[in-house]
Amino acid sequence: MPDPQKALLEAVNIVKYFPIKGGVFLKEIAAVKAVDGVSLTIQEGETVGLVGESGCGKTTFGRAILRLEEPTSGEIYFEGQSILDYDKKKMQALRKKMQIIFQDPFSSLNPRKTVAHIIGEPLIVHGMHSRTKRDERVLELLTVVGLRKEHMRRYPHQFSGGQRQRIGVARALALNPRLIVCDEAVSALDVSIQAQVINLLKDLQDDFGLTYLFISHDLSVVEHVSDRVAVMYLGKIVEIAPSKILYKKPLQPYTQALLSAVPIPDPSRQRANRIILKGDVPSPIDPPPGCSFHPRCLYAKDTCRENTPALKEIDPGHFAACYFAGQVGLRP
Repeated sequence: MPDPQKALLEAVNIVKYFPIKGGVFLKEIAAVKAVDGVSLTIQEGETVGLVGESGCGKTTFGRAILRLEEPTSGEIYFEGQSILDYDKKKMQALRKKMQIIFQDPFSSLNPRKTVAHIIGEPLIVHGMHSRTKRDERVLELLTVVGLRKEHMRRYPHQFSGGQRQRIGVARALALNPRLIVCDEAVSALDVSIQAQVINLLKDLQDDFGLTYLFISHDLSVVEHVSDRVAVMYLGKIVEIAPSKILYKKPLQPYTQALLSAVPIPDPSRQRANRIILKGDVPSPIDPPPGCSFHPRCLYAKDTCRENTPALKEIDPGHFAACYFAGQVGLRP
């Protein structure tokens, strides 16, 4: 288990708005509120799962903490140092410690480069100029992710989607980073390969003390790999708790609805009552006042429509943004 005293990364009130421009002079007329005040601490050696519906801001938050997207406001601390003031040179040095596995294995690989060049490029950037040593390292990484030596000289279009994602995993591991953001890292893989890659990531975490932010739609996978799970809705974290506690006793109505949709592999087990949410996710351009979930919530009251609930600790280590999360009636 991670050391509770060592926070490898701390994001404080991260906001990321994408401006919408219009008119003759292309002035900003609105903004997409992709991430709206998210705070999250990731401890050294920990895996934090980040779940939520498509469009809730999971990927944007993951990219923001790596400064692939510049936050509109907020603070990001890595190893206790604020990184938002880093210039290009400092950020390049920091990239060795922070990597990402992208969701789309088709667009994240350069179609003009061979696999050896794609995986070896970060090694060149960070000082490994010997081609012999690079090829040895590339071969080692390919072996680790289940590919072979002859794949080194091939191009991305010669691989399946699952194989391309494994190349992306190998590239992320090339520099032995401390933090890896896994953005739907296994969603494009077959189930058997998913299990191999997940077990690989867990083995590497044990061997090298890696830390993961694991972004996924697959709640079953997140439960298996995560120490803690954070649930996002419309740009905000609405619940966060240790994985076993969250899946056993979700307190936020949105989390309950998500978990009720998870398939149960054992048909002999009694299935929980399915919670069907009405309506669509509100627009992030014009989110509703008060609690952003209240238009779809089964328990919404007047106070939910008028005031925004803070993320509060309901039980030890279990935080939820809901005025009625502590009431027995909300527990499944």
